[in-house]
Formats: sequence, C-alpha cells, structure tokens
Amino acid sequence: MNTFTQVLEFLTYYLVDHYWFPAFLIGSGIFFTIYLGFPQIKYFAHGWRILSGKYVKPGTEGETTPFQALTTALSGTIGTGNIGGVALAIFLGGPAAIFWMWVVAFLGMTTKFVEVTLAHKYREKLPDGSIAGGPMFYIENGLNMKWLAVIFSVCLLMMCIGTGNMPQINNIALVMNDTFDIPKWLTGAVLAVLLWMVI
Repeated sequence: MNTFTQVLEFLTYYLVDHYWFPAFLIGSGIFFTIYLGFPQIKYFAHGWRILSGKYVKPGTEGETTPFQALTTALSGTIGTGNIGGVALAIFLGGPAAIFWMWVVAFLGMTTKFVEVTLAHKYREKLPDGSIAGGPMFYIENGLNMKWLAVIFSVCLLMMCIGTGNMPQINNIALVMNDTFDIPKWLTGAVLAVLLWMVI
C-alpha cells in the first residue's frame, strides 16, 4: 500500500502540483475562446432556447430532454470542489479570489463547450439503440488513437473510485454524523443504494 501511495504522490507532484497544469487549462480556455469567437457570449441566448425545448418537435428521436442532458452534464462537473474549493480559495486568497474564479470560469465555459461538441460529434449508437459518447469516443474516433482512449478509460475508472464519488459521500456522511449522530457507514450504505437505483 505504501508503494501505491508513493506512486500517487509522485504523479500528483509532477502532473498536478506544478504551475504548468493550471496554465495549460487557462491557456486552452483562452485559445478556444478567441479561436471560436467567444461562444460563451455568442451562443448564450441560443442555449436558453434549446434548454426551453423550443427546437424539440413531437416524435423527435432521442433518449433525454435538453434539460436532462444539461443536468447530467452538470452532475459530472459540479462536486465538492465547487463548495469546499471556493471556500478555501477565499480563505487563502481573500475576496479577490472570487474575481479570478469568475475569469477562469468564463474561460472554462469554452473548454466545456468544445468538450461537449466533440462528444456529440463522435458519439456512437450502440446495438441496443442507446447512445454512448464522451472523451474516450472522440479520442478514438477523432484522433484515431485507440490506445490513448483505453488509457483514458482506465484512468477515468480509477478517478471514479477515488475522487469521483468518495469525497462527496464522505462529506455527506461526516455532516450527517456530526449533525444527527447517524453512523457514517449507514449514510454510505443508504447513498450506495440510492446511487444504484439511479444507475
């Protein structure tokens, strides 16, 4: 277990803790924003029209409504960091951190726009009629790099176990335990059943 922890600490130090990582994220946001002509402003009203169902016609083929698609995308994006991360940023950087979070969020909208557009373009219809898409599909079909799509998928599975679910469940369990004295394992079990019902 110590070796595994050391490997994770090594990867975290060289892949996340260095300044190049946020610079790369912000830089890609700046590039896409300028290259695409500020789509987060240009298509804002159009996005609301889509969300309201204006373009959905009776008998339209599809599994989800525009609102369901939006909430699904948001559920995969918003997490503990959006609450705890904001509080930590304000604590460490003061009120000015809010302004810089807005700037980064503005640029991040374009990165998300590009990500969703690629996922939509390279999605696949499965034999059972359901639709599947995401980064692994546009890496394989758009870049023609199946090996990279496989690596991404394996990393995504590891992330789902560690950072995708556990921090949220742990925070809920801690709050329920501190506030109502409900055992943490019980909260975890109830949430596991609820998540199983959704999936």
